[in-house]
Amino acid sequence: MILRKDQLEASLHEEKKLIENGRLKEDSPLDLSASFGKLCEACRRGDLKVCQEMITTEGANINARDQFDYTPLILASLCGHYEVVQLLLESGALCERDTFQGERCLYNALNDRIRNLLLSYDYSKSSDPLQPFAAHITSLLIKEHPHTSDILVTSADRAFNLHKFVLSARSPYFRKKLGNAPDTTNWKLPPTIPPQAFDIAIRYVYLGEIPNDVGGGPGTGFTEEEVLEGIEKISKYLEIPSLWEGILESSDRRLARQNRTEEVERGRNQIEAWFRDNVMRHKFVIESSIANNIQWDRDNAIFADILLRADDSADEETPLPSGTETPINSSNPSDYAPNGIPLGIPVGPSTQLSSNAESNPTRHSTLYPAHRAMLLRSEYFLTMFSSSFLEAQLTKHLLIVPIDCSPAVLEIILTYIYTENANIPLSLAVDVLFAADLLLIEKLKVKAAVVISTLGNGSMPQHATTTDSNNGESAVFGDGDGEADEVDIYDVLRAGWLTRVPRLETFAARFLAYRLEAYIDDEEFTELIRESAARIKARQETDSIELVDDIRFYLSERFRLRFEDAGIEEMMDDEEVRTASAESSGIEGDVKEMAEERWNVEKDALRNAEFTVPDMETQMASGAVRTLDGEIAGDEFARDAINYQILLGKIDALLERLKLDA
Repeated sequence: MILRKDQLEASLHEEKKLIENGRLKEDSPLDLSASFGKLCEACRRGDLKVCQEMITTEGANINARDQFDYTPLILASLCGHYEVVQLLLESGALCERDTFQGERCLYNALNDRIRNLLLSYDYSKSSDPLQPFAAHITSLLIKEHPHTSDILVTSADRAFNLHKFVLSARSPYFRKKLGNAPDTTNWKLPPTIPPQAFDIAIRYVYLGEIPNDVGGGPGTGFTEEEVLEGIEKISKYLEIPSLWEGILESSDRRLARQNRTEEVERGRNQIEAWFRDNVMRHKFVIESSIANNIQWDRDNAIFADILLRADDSADEETPLPSGTETPINSSNPSDYAPNGIPLGIPVGPSTQLSSNAESNPTRHSTLYPAHRAMLLRSEYFLTMFSSSFLEAQLTKHLLIVPIDCSPAVLEIILTYIYTENANIPLSLAVDVLFAADLLLIEKLKVKAAVVISTLGNGSMPQHATTTDSNNGESAVFGDGDGEADEVDIYDVLRAGWLTRVPRLETFAARFLAYRLEAYIDDEEFTELIRESAARIKARQETDSIELVDDIRFYLSERFRLRFEDAGIEEMMDDEEVRTASAESSGIEGDVKEMAEERWNVEKDALRNAEFTVPDMETQMASGAVRTLDGEIAGDEFARDAINYQILLGKIDALLERLKLDA
């Protein structure tokens, strides 16, 4: 329906009042903070590294606008930085076609490639990056296999299979009730509360949307008014007032959408707080030799139903830290401590193992209590718990599942599964990538690849920033702050091959091309070329080598950009214009004759003069520079032209030595 002008003005006036009262938020609020200014500037320049840091570390609002009414997404699209646009969209930048800023972003996109990328991100993906997280929590209500619920709530004619940890995290009422009686497995709904009302409340607790039709009416046993009264009572009873507020404002589309976004964010924060206060707080370290002997009761106060084990690597053997303890097997309900936590869960320091720990360094394992319902976000665990293997069985004591990664990596994975957040340091990014690939968590793989290809990218300098391979040191790259993280570019490329992440293959090829002089003579680089050639099955002589092709492409880009940045092409264009102008005038013959006379005079002078070559120091003092082969070049541009040919020649020589035709 098309609104009349007076209706549109009234709607805008009402919206403005809601914004001024703080009830409604602007989609793109004005932000003059320093961190947002840095983000906007990075979007203009196309600096992936700074954009990533401002979003993840500084928490800049990517949907805000600057003093010129530009959002970061508009700036990146307008300036043609495809990778930055992709990063912003993946991080939750808004691009909704039916809004002013969304249409403006699409209209100002520099090219169709960026415009198509913007169009591929609909509202549900771009404005609500927590939607997959919320969808998983909601799906637990209807997921029958594998069975993960641990409490049954019943009414006169309905039964709800629920999860204690979700109820405890989202509702203060359930937190207190289950804290006092964590072994509760059944709860009966009062007959005065309509099941339809409880169903809406539980869906809301599980991050579901509020329905337009609350139910009730003929054949249900309750009228619509009684259902609404029941929702209001439950909202107060479970101490979730936002449920009733959402019901009252569900008729306003924009308010309902804002409430939905806020509630998902609130729910995620509540589950994250519960995760850190319960799961991470109760992790414990123990000697690897006795880790599998741990017996942890299924009836425990943090409702864990599985233990995940991560072992330290062999070269990380350290003394067992003081304050670590071995759990005591507690199956008697009377063994609960005053705080409601079973004594079978390690909550306090123990002196049994720490007395002689300093003198007996050994390998350790870290055990993490977890919930199968959340681990189902991983296809690996979904398959495991749906099978007939031992890990899928329910036993008196929690089963221990070993994970092939370090404790630090497993903590990152668990944090992502429980919170949708993943703060991945560059030094662990490759390990996280492999672990996410093992556990079939594709989105976490992408996040790890983004960290490597942005923080590892830096400003992409023209010359090598890695350690010199001729000195026998490993080739590493850092985060641009002057300190190199121990991440080997060779490992990055091999990780990209093994985990099937094209983004890393592209990044590694570009990284190597921009620093090729530091790697071309390295024996491991030679081995890398062999591996790339061997990746083509039934290789023929006419087949190219993908890595070599990519390096050649980015090498030409490196030197082409060098000349473009210096304005050489524009200077050449100006020279062509001047030549054409001279030819179009009537003085071409005179100019040519004067030039010939001057050249004859200069030739005679050169024949009679004693020609001397300036020494090396004189040439260097006059601005000359050395090429990669040690020769003198007149200036930086001459040096780069020679270096480009030298590097291409070295690639050809390497291929010839390996007897590879590419």
